[in-house]
Amino acid sequence: MASAAGTTGETAGALERSKLQRHFGRLDIFFFLVCTLVGIDGLGTLATVGGQGFTWTLICVALFAVPSAMLLAELGAALPDEGGPYVWVRAAFGHLAGAVNNFFYWVTNPVWMGGTLVGTALGGLITFYNGGEEYSRAASYVFAAVFIWAGVLFAVLSFRVGKWIATIGAIARFVLLGLFSVVVVLYGAEHGFHGPSLGEYAPTFSGLVALVPLILFSLVGFELPSAAGEEMEDAERDVPAGIAKSVVATALLYGLPVLGILLVLPTDQATGLTGFPDAVKQALTVFGGTVETSADGTVVATLSGAGLWAGYVMGALVAVVAFTSGLTWIMGSDRTLAVSCYDGAGPRALGTFSARFGTPVRVNVLSGVMSSVVFVAVTEITSGSIAKFFGVALGLAISTTLISYLGIFPAAWKLRRSRPELRRPYRAPALGLLTVVSTGWILFCTVQLLFPGLGDDWFGEDYRPDGWEHAERWTYLLTEFVPLVLFVAIAVAFWAVGRREARAAVAAPRHEEVEPVR
Repeated sequence: MASAAGTTGETAGALERSKLQRHFGRLDIFFFLVCTLVGIDGLGTLATVGGQGFTWTLICVALFAVPSAMLLAELGAALPDEGGPYVWVRAAFGHLAGAVNNFFYWVTNPVWMGGTLVGTALGGLITFYNGGEEYSRAASYVFAAVFIWAGVLFAVLSFRVGKWIATIGAIARFVLLGLFSVVVVLYGAEHGFHGPSLGEYAPTFSGLVALVPLILFSLVGFELPSAAGEEMEDAERDVPAGIAKSVVATALLYGLPVLGILLVLPTDQATGLTGFPDAVKQALTVFGGTVETSADGTVVATLSGAGLWAGYVMGALVAVVAFTSGLTWIMGSDRTLAVSCYDGAGPRALGTFSARFGTPVRVNVLSGVMSSVVFVAVTEITSGSIAKFFGVALGLAISTTLISYLGIFPAAWKLRRSRPELRRPYRAPALGLLTVVSTGWILFCTVQLLFPGLGDDWFGEDYRPDGWEHAERWTYLLTEFVPLVLFVAIAVAFWAVGRREARAAVAAPRHEEVEPVR
């Protein structure tokens, strides 16, 4: 027998789903996934420990991206409901688990948008437009406000518009990373390649701890289009096909640029904030400019002529890629939060879709507010240092993201047993093994994000983020741990409010009958 709260959720869900608009085809899903999965905010960090950044990327693609993609392809084809990731976890483990897991899934993206992505875009502009000098705090605030709220505006628009922004973002990735790969070859032909020795490509434990959480963060998101499952034209066929193609594209668009950074930029000069833009700038000197080595060994590239104009274009592309990364995640995760709220796992006021746009406008605005708060908070904590800001924001975004997959990945295995009657157009092979492997990676990385280097040298030089000192490890832990505790508390509160509102709606007397729409 269905619970009263569940019945109310189904009624509310039917009302909100009637506002959805189908605009999402197979090619749209592919471009959306490329835009979702391929970011540049972590490329510089992957090069900070030498050649093993490239090695660990290949390992994670084979042993994490492929297994997890198979799990998510089965879920997306079998349960193509709006709010996919929330629906899967709730169906497998119940409303409370679904509510908490989904809040982490959602909150990651305002944190990422207002943190790392703003920092990445600023890093590109600093490198190509401001001579490598950081902008003032006031200028950073103005830029962040435009960056965040332009994203909110596009998220409010329907998928009819939003999918084209994602397509532009995907094309920008192909252009930026493709051109960089070509320019690296030209630069190497002219100046020679100066990458790490062959032995430096060997994977190590320090590389595992320092890089794998970031790599996994870069390789999750195959499920995101399923957040708009009922806005797809044919989810059962298009989701598995789109995921399969995006795995290949993601491997190429990550592997080649990381290798390019290693071949162009000295390892000890690569940074998380500007490592990729610095490598691009140095390579672009083949079109005009100079590369000099200062007394302290720092390589400084100066662009001129055609190289300068090429730098302006590449800097703009860096900002576009960062912006569209956040936009696609906001578009998807905001839908999952809205679905959970009309399903009784959050405040009903947030579980509404616009009849005009078919989008969760209230949650979109909430994401903008949260992103703005994150930017202000982290900026003040780090005293306006963009480099330190980048490290804190990236660590928090990674931890909240990976935690949400502790519920999503096991859902496929659980539902295979509890819901055997479901039609599964795609069935993942060796489901139990895929679940253990995918979830195991997430568990290990979650611990290491909170305690970098635990088991070897907690917060040692090889493990701590850029800009931090060993004496600041407790401060770093608090910046990561306190928000996680706060997010759990908010998620449980959301769930409690949603259940109370659902019960109240059932208990309320009905004085009027609503005339059916004719």
